[in-house]
Amino acid sequence: MTPEPPAQPASTLTATQVKTEAIRLGFSACAITSLEPLPHSQELDRWLASGKAGNMRYLHRQAKKRKNPQATDKTAKRVVVVLDSYYYKSGKETNSPKVARYARGTDYHTVTRRRLEILADFLRQNGAQTARAYTDSGPLAERELAQRAGLGWIGKNTMLIRPNQGSWTFIGTVLTDLELEIDPPFETDHCGSCTRCLDACPTQAFEAPRVLDATRCISYLTIEHRGPIPADLIDRFEGWAFGCDICNEVCPWNVRFATESSVPEFRPRASLDDAAPNFFDKLDEPAFAASFGDTPLQRPGLERMRRNWRAAWTSLKP
Repeated sequence: MTPEPPAQPASTLTATQVKTEAIRLGFSACAITSLEPLPHSQELDRWLASGKAGNMRYLHRQAKKRKNPQATDKTAKRVVVVLDSYYYKSGKETNSPKVARYARGTDYHTVTRRRLEILADFLRQNGAQTARAYTDSGPLAERELAQRAGLGWIGKNTMLIRPNQGSWTFIGTVLTDLELEIDPPFETDHCGSCTRCLDACPTQAFEAPRVLDATRCISYLTIEHRGPIPADLIDRFEGWAFGCDICNEVCPWNVRFATESSVPEFRPRASLDDAAPNFFDKLDEPAFAASFGDTPLQRPGLERMRRNWRAAWTSLKP
């Protein structure tokens, strides 16, 4: 008979130690929750069936795991959830098209993931056999997990809002088999009667509070959407060429509490300040990769950025 491997000693790592390490790594908040099925499964099914996800077919493929985070890794017992602030004040005002704040620096998939992997290594060094990191890269309903971990509530614009911080944050997760103490969920809604985010959306993408029709959302249309942008929506773009910050910018929690990130890689670059209408048309693939290959703009790629840039300029015409 093959002898069984020796049992691993029980970890003495505490939730407080994990949170301290996360803050040391530059994350703005950290909390821990469990992996039971999430409560809004039927809403997700209805939203997908209605076609509001557009061509994001990966959401359909991931639906089962998004509803039940335990399905992503059956060995995991907890999920460590972190927030990573990316807010920097806008630079000088220009007459050029706009890029969402989160995409003005280095790609968060690289920046946030690098530090998440260090946090995962910290868990392994302290007894974890499972420590799997995700940054908007896996089949996890990160905002719901963050809310259940007590990090904030999901606002009417579908963003996670943290008291005294706002919503300018990325969410990262680490699935682990360590049975760390969990945090209580955030159970109150602090949006109240405010509808500024819903009212400000120029394409009327919100059908109701927390119900987004992605096919009308500027962020979806400039990042995920393939093919021409619907002509009836281009004039409403208000100059946005990649993503859109409008529903975040008008949120009172951001107006009052947003503070600049401590992560230098998220600092905005000036590469598109005062860029001409033919800026992307003049680039070839190697030049585009050299300038934007390490930014979120590489997701739509050069051809779609040409499309977006033209649409944004069209919407800026008087």
